[in-house]
Amino acid sequence: MKPSLSLRVSQHLALTPQLQQSIRLLQLSTLDLDQEVNQMLDDNPFLERANDEAERELFGLAQADTPVSTADKDFESVYTPPESTRLKTSEADSDAPDTGLSSDDTLDWDGDGSVSLSPDDSEWGGDAPARGNNLSGDDAMDATELARNQESLQSHLHRQALSLHLSDEDSAALRFLIESLNDDGYLQDDLTELARGLAGDDDDDDDELAQLVHHFTVALRLLQSLEPVGVGARNLAECLTLQLRSLRDSTTCNLDTIDVALRICAQPMDLLARRDIKHLVPLVDASDTAVRNAIGLLGHLEPKPGRRFIDLERNVVIPDVLVLRSGDETSPKFEVRLNPDVMPRLRVHDIYASALRGHKAGGTDAANALALQQRLTEARWFIKNIQQRFETILRVSKAIVERQKSFFIHGELAMRPLVLREIADELGLHESTISRVTTAKYMATPYGTFELKYFFGSGLNTESGGNASSTAVRALIKQFIDAESPKKPLSDNQLSEMLKEQGIECARRTVAKYREGLRIATASLRKTL
Repeated sequence: MKPSLSLRVSQHLALTPQLQQSIRLLQLSTLDLDQEVNQMLDDNPFLERANDEAERELFGLAQADTPVSTADKDFESVYTPPESTRLKTSEADSDAPDTGLSSDDTLDWDGDGSVSLSPDDSEWGGDAPARGNNLSGDDAMDATELARNQESLQSHLHRQALSLHLSDEDSAALRFLIESLNDDGYLQDDLTELARGLAGDDDDDDDELAQLVHHFTVALRLLQSLEPVGVGARNLAECLTLQLRSLRDSTTCNLDTIDVALRICAQPMDLLARRDIKHLVPLVDASDTAVRNAIGLLGHLEPKPGRRFIDLERNVVIPDVLVLRSGDETSPKFEVRLNPDVMPRLRVHDIYASALRGHKAGGTDAANALALQQRLTEARWFIKNIQQRFETILRVSKAIVERQKSFFIHGELAMRPLVLREIADELGLHESTISRVTTAKYMATPYGTFELKYFFGSGLNTESGGNASSTAVRALIKQFIDAESPKKPLSDNQLSEMLKEQGIECARRTVAKYREGLRIATASLRKTL
């Protein structure tokens, strides 16, 4: 065959960089978006916050000496947020000349990005004070700073060790063991292995190794005598044993119950985890009642002594959407608005943009001017994509509230079945877009704060031919279990039959899946507890 050339016409979808950025911003959570905005502010000199002192760039104004380029024409209209999310303009905005646009004009996304969005320093709530810095005199700290300033377990133990009169060797061994603890307060390494690691692998001096083990053994006993009780244990059984011995020495608790609990700790822990009273009774040589009392005592102990010292970064849930109820009880109405505290206030830096527009570059400066023009366009597109992100979230939230109006009136028992496709068809969007909008976005309602995905769920068939939401079925199962008799808890089969009496077809395995999702134990374990 001879080589030949041919032309073929085809169509394919290409994602522009602006569209890729819009998709990425849409799927970010509120905290991730804040980090993205801060990163863009550091990288792009044309981008600034609206509360800065520099005057904003006024797009749409005729420039006497500079022709308006095609790229600038795309941003000649000013974006106006929805009435429910519109904020008061700043003093700099009030001094700006009239752009010639009336409030009744139909506006699109092609704006300069100078819309007043929310400040950045309110991520802990609208009523919280702004985050302070080292230069301010405000001593108020947010939850994250308080968590970071929390005393660690090692510091707490080192402070107690200062009151002990130890030799240099024992003091060094105690410090070494304290630093070897994990976050839960356990010593996972064997003492011999720790000593061998200090002595060296090529050291043949058995006396020195034995001496190190002796110092570590003494230090371990001292460590286990410190607060919190149970610290320095090698396993769960030892941790519980240390706490039981402390109870026996310091309280007037029933000594017989403590002795039975100590014997239980000497048995395999899986028997205690399963509450296997039938096998524990002969192993610990005690009555059924004594074993139950001992298990109850063990349930009040702390299995992780270092838990309260762990420096956790609290995941603060900040709602993106607020649902406010209005009207009377007979005809309630719900207003959906964006949370202004999560909307960043961004604009293009007027001084830099004006300098670039008035600069007539030639020769080698043309390449630099082109690069700066690209950064200016990037800043404009970033502001536009953020505006579009919040507008899409608001549209989806309004559609959800309209579909799930019964939930906002009666609670989760009135939740209707809803899938992403229904909202996508109503708004003319793709299901993947609805999925991105509802992931890691939260809505503050009269019944609490929920992720937007919470309002979506499959449906179960009913006797009347309709569908019941899986969320409503879970709520009904939880209501049945809360009202059950502690001595005769409901089994999964009984729950399934009770749902059928309500007209909901739900198999036993489905009930078990919903119960496990609610983190509710089985009937036998609920009876034991």
